[in-house]
Amino acid sequence: MKRSSTIFLQVVIAALGIGALALLLLEPRTEGVNAHATTLYQIYFDDPFLMLVYAGSVPFFIALYQAIKVLGYAGQNQIFSSAAVRALRTIKYCALSIIAFVVVEEVFIMLNHGDDDAAGGIMMGVFIIFGSIVAATAAAMFERILQNAVDIKSENDLTV
Repeated sequence: MKRSSTIFLQVVIAALGIGALALLLLEPRTEGVNAHATTLYQIYFDDPFLMLVYAGSVPFFIALYQAIKVLGYAGQNQIFSSAAVRALRTIKYCALSIIAFVVVEEVFIMLNHGDDDAAGGIMMGVFIIFGSIVAATAAAMFERILQNAVDIKSENDLTV
């Protein structure tokens, strides 16, 4: 893979992470529940749902960092290494943990909204879960393929 294309993809992933971080920091200030809060503590730490969202965002950012590392390995022609396999495994586990966090958040929405219409929040969670399932499946598939390639490469290195 060309070095310029891997750098471009790394920049795109970093921009995605910066955008997600900006959304996490700026959106609670305008949200209906926290729009009239006066202190930073009230805005960010008084709402248990927001704390769940922030805890669930940690695996997302870890997965983005691991994706940047995998692209770095590809740019250095070291994609067939155990480090790349470990990074893909970490991405898979991060996607699975995001699914778990979103399921807990969905239950929180269903239990705390009572008679309100929570369909929008539930549907956003379904989209996130679907995207995480796709990411976990792709990471698991690439991990398996790379692990087989690493095993074949190590066998070839031993026989030569």
